[in-house]
Formats: sequence, C-alpha cells, structure tokens
Amino acid sequence: MKKHGKKMVAPLVITACIVIYYVVMGIVIVSLDGLSSYLKILILAIPAAIIGVCIFVLRERIKEIRSGEEDDLGNY
Repeated sequence: MKKHGKKMVAPLVITACIVIYYVVMGIVIVSLDGLSSYLKILILAIPAAIIGVCIFVLRERIKEIRSGEEDDLGNY
C-alpha cells in the first residue's frame, strides 16, 4: 500500500460497516406495512443524516492522515 494506505483501512472499514447497517435499517423501515409514507420518510431522515455525518467525518479523517496529522492530540 501507499505511504498512508494502511492507516486509512480502519476508518474505511468502520464507516462502511456503519453505512451498511443504516442502509439495511432503512430497507427494513421501508418494508414495514403499518406505517404511513410520511412517517417512513421522517424516520428515514435519521439514518440518512447519520450516514451523511459518517461520510463527512471519514473525509476529514482521510485529510488528517494524508497531511501527516495522525493524532488529534497534536492540536492541543
């Protein structure tokens, strides 16, 4: 792997697991019959927001790793 490739594997795997979990949870919510369409959309907004935040945090972490700032304690 490249210089920082090994350090990016764990954040990628964890983010992928979280995204897959929330996608499956969204599919289960959509498949429920007893909920109205509006309620399903409102309930799906929460997993969608969590997925968005996870991807944003992953991008920030990759930027940190590439810049050489691998430990956040260096900021304090």
